[in-house]
This record gives sequence, C-alpha cells and structure tokens, in this order.
Amino acid sequence: MGEVVDRAAGADRFEVGDRIGIAWLRRTCGSCEFCRRGAENLCPWSKYTGWDADGGFAEYVVVPQDYAYALPTDRSPVELAPLLCAGIIGYRALNRSKLPPGGRLGIYGFGSSAHLTAQLAAAQGAEIFVMTRGEGNQALARELGVAYVGGAQDRPPVALDSAIVFAPAGEIVPFALQALKPGGTVAVAGIYLSDVPSLNYERDLFRERDCAVSPRTPAPTVRSCSGWPLVCPSYPGPRSCRSARSIGLWRILLTAGHRDRWWRT
Repeated sequence: MGEVVDRAAGADRFEVGDRIGIAWLRRTCGSCEFCRRGAENLCPWSKYTGWDADGGFAEYVVVPQDYAYALPTDRSPVELAPLLCAGIIGYRALNRSKLPPGGRLGIYGFGSSAHLTAQLAAAQGAEIFVMTRGEGNQALARELGVAYVGGAQDRPPVALDSAIVFAPAGEIVPFALQALKPGGTVAVAGIYLSDVPSLNYERDLFRERDCAVSPRTPAPTVRSCSGWPLVCPSYPGPRSCRSARSIGLWRILLTAGHRDRWWRT
C-alpha cells in the first residue's frame, strides 16, 4: 500500500496523493468465460503481483488502476496491509463456506488469515470453533474469546454449519467434513494442500456435506473487509522489522485499463 504519485494517460480512477493498496490478483483478460461472469479469479490468463510483476518490496510500483483499492487514511498501514492478502483470502473462504447467519463455524489452522477471518465471522454473529496444533496459535484463538479451541484433529463439541481449512494439510479435510451437520460445507482456503486421503462416502460426504476449494481469490472482496474493526497481531524478529519498513512506503504509478490484452497468448 502507498500513495499515488503519477498516472498514465487514461488512468483517472484515483487522484495523485490518494492512498491505495495492491493485492495478489494484478489483472485478467476480461474476455474469457470466467471474466464475463464475474469470476475473474479463475481467469486462465490472470497475472499476479510479486509473481508476474514486481511486488511490494520496491519503493515504487506500477499497477493497473482497476486492480488497486481505495484505502482509508484514518487507519495505520500495519492495520490495513494484512487485509490485502490474508484478509482477502479469508473473506473469500468465508463466503465459500456458506455459513448461515448466526451459524457455527469451524476453523482448522489458525495463522494470519484464519485470525482475521474469525474476527469477521464473529462480527457477523457466528460462533467460532478453532482446531489447530500450535500452542501459540491456540492461545491466540483463546484471546479472541472463541467458543472452543482444540487440537488440529479434535472433534468440536457440537456439529458445525460450516468449516474452513486454512492448514495446508490434506489429512485435516476428512475431520472437517465429519464435524459438519448434514448440508454443511467445508471451504479449503490454501493455495497449497498436501494430498487428501481417501474419503468414505457414508462417513464423510453423505447427507449433502460439500467441499469447496477457493485457492485463488477475486479482487473485489478487499473492499468488503476494510470497514471491519480488526486486530492484527505483530510478530517479533527480523520479519516484523522488514515488513514495517516496507508497509506504507510505496509510491504508485497507475496505468489505465484493468484488462490489458497485449500479454495474452
């Protein structure tokens, strides 16, 4: 995240001096079947910040204007920056989990994205059940006042309406499915997941238990997260120092047209 310092011809969505953020999804083709139906995260020609183009450890960065996000100026960069990655991933997974209003949500693994997602779900009235293996992560979950904290493969004390697997461990998926009520959904949020073991139809899937995978996240969801009062933990050591130096220091040049077709082959 940072401020706009210049704009290319036709880039008029933001003004010079505006505070904006840049997320993982950088641009898409705009013409495939997925883009046309609003599922741009599934575009086979999508490009990504830090992977296909230089990312956020530079002082200056260039971004297509329709893949940048207006950010409030009354919140610190340390609070806002996590929403552009962990927040987007978690919010998308929460939507994919089909959690009903006031429902019971199971969270498997409790890193940065899960920590933000638990707060979002709780603010919407959900009851949160956390299953994770690390003592530090379990303590972090307890600090949020969730209903239950257990080990990664523990069964929650009540049946869940929905669950999200953040841990990159495929062996967790059957445990999450077994913890669901009939008709419940497990959303798998990781970009990487180890192999999922064989599932037993009657035990794991029968009575309309579903499993949804959401590893690639659409751009617009960050706008829906930025108004929530979230708490982002800080981490000691070199990683925290490096991040603190980079957050909020970008100078951003905007380019026009969020669907640049010249690179598509």
